[in-house]
Amino acid sequence: MLKITNLSKSFGEKKAVDDLTLHIRPGEIYGFIGHNGAGKTTTLKSIAGILRFDKGEILINGKSIVNEPIECKKMMAYIPDNPDIYDFMTGIQYLNFVADIFGISASDRQARIKKYADLFELTSDLAQPVSAYSHGMKQKLAIISAWIHEPKLIIMDEPFVGLDPKAAHLLKGMMREVCDNGGAIFFSTHVLEVAEKLCDKVAVIKGGKLIVSGTMEEVKGDESLESVFLELED
Repeated sequence: MLKITNLSKSFGEKKAVDDLTLHIRPGEIYGFIGHNGAGKTTTLKSIAGILRFDKGEILINGKSIVNEPIECKKMMAYIPDNPDIYDFMTGIQYLNFVADIFGISASDRQARIKKYADLFELTSDLAQPVSAYSHGMKQKLAIISAWIHEPKLIIMDEPFVGLDPKAAHLLKGMMREVCDNGGAIFFSTHVLEVAEKLCDKVAVIKGGKLIVSGTMEEVKGDESLESVFLELED
């Protein structure tokens, strides 16, 4: 589903991502872990086609994000760590805007918006301008907009930040459902307990370099993920 091969990206003298290779397969929830500045967001933005990278290749379902960006973006959704949503729109206007971009029919979008807005208890707020939304409400709106076109690959940067426990629980279920239906999830998180319980595989990055990756059992063994992470950070 997602193949990252020898990805490198520098900002001036600083190498944000250094020769990173990862393969996320259909059906996998793949966690991406590292301290602030480790290269997680740079990697995710490169996959989403927001950042140009210096070296390497990113393939989404066999298509290159560099050579076929539109085709790649049709198959995926990206949720940044800070949901920058058009403040001048209402919630429903924003969701319809996203649905228009992906060519979703009126009946399909109506059903999907109702399903997810009801789940996140956001239906009554969709007529309000996004400028009136709290951070958590914006995060919920961003999640709904990502799921609305039923992408095969979902990229998320710290998706649980700002979500209340109920919304976080709902999101975990939605992530598993995507993967059960043949999709894949690649997301960064600082919440190691969530990663340990939710992820099929995990990768730890430090200073732009991949330190360890594999199934949860391969990475942590008999230890907790937190213990492994702290040991690798030393």
